[in-house]
Order: sequence, then C-alpha cells, then structure tokens
Amino acid sequence: MANHSASQVRIIGGEHRGRKLPFAELPGLRPTGDRIRETLFNWLQPWISGARCLDLFAGSGSLGIEAASRGAGQVVMLDTANPVVRQLEENRKQLNLNQVSVIRADALQWLEQSPVPFDVVFLDPPFSADLLGPLCHKLNQGWLADNARIYMEDEVSRPLPVLPEGWQLLKEKRAGEVRYGLACAPLPG
Repeated sequence: MANHSASQVRIIGGEHRGRKLPFAELPGLRPTGDRIRETLFNWLQPWISGARCLDLFAGSGSLGIEAASRGAGQVVMLDTANPVVRQLEENRKQLNLNQVSVIRADALQWLEQSPVPFDVVFLDPPFSADLLGPLCHKLNQGWLADNARIYMEDEVSRPLPVLPEGWQLLKEKRAGEVRYGLACAPLPG
C-alpha cells in the first residue's frame, strides 16, 4: 500500500494512552486537536464506559479510537475515502480493538437505513460541507439513545446549528479556528 500516512495522531487517554497512529493525509482531513479531545472526553467521562458510539466522519480516527481506548463498548466509524478506511482498519487491528467497526459509507446515506440507537455521536464533518444541522435532525429519527450525547465541531466563524426540539446544548467552547460543543438529546415524547 502506498504510504499516505506521514501524519500521526496521539491517543491521549485510556488503555492505549500515548500511542501514536498514522492517518491518511487527504485534503480537508483535520484531526481534532489534543486540547479539544482532552476537553471533550472530560465532558464525556461519565458516559463513555460501555457506551455505543458513532463517529460519522472518522477521518484520522482521533475521536472513535479515543473513545474505544477509554472503554466504549462499541464504536462505529464511517468515512467515504478508501485510503482513510484502510488506515482506520489497520489501526483498529494493530490495537486489537474488536469493539470498533470501520465502514466505508457516506454519513447521510448511511443514516437512511433503519436506525439503531447510540449513546454518543461524534459529528466532525468537513467544515466546507455545512452538515451539522441536517445531521442533527437525521440523528433525531431514532439514532439516539435516551440522553445521548452529541459532539459537534465546526469552524469558529459559523455558529453551532439550531438544535432539534428538546435537545440541550450542554457545553460550547472555541479553540483556535474551531468551535465545538456537546448537546444532550432526550428521547422524543
């Protein structure tokens, strides 16, 4: 395989803390930074152990693999690019993360299938795509367990989306050119 993976991401907590993993370098692929991940997983600490997690734009794998390292029970990671999916699968095997599934799929199309609820969802789409709002509404159609936590990341110049009815924005921060937040979604009704 051609080496598209000159860059690395470091796992910052859990069983694989300190491990550096290669990721496929592609235009627009930007791993969530260490400082943001540290904050995010501090927020998620009460919910991550045993959680069913969905990473819809896995990219470098920094969020999904971090969740697995910290004890998530299941992690489903999606990406559309073949080199990214291959590298994620290699990293999954190298760390023996049997609770992780890597799927090559478009997130919006994948969410058209019959929903299975997740406890934690990571939404870090390409900034240029402006997908956070549509994704939140799609997730609200049966993809979220009661009181699920939804992480959202976007460029700092754009506000986080208007959330579906009943959702609460629990936390919101900025770091450099990134705006990120954590929402809670109780079951409708």
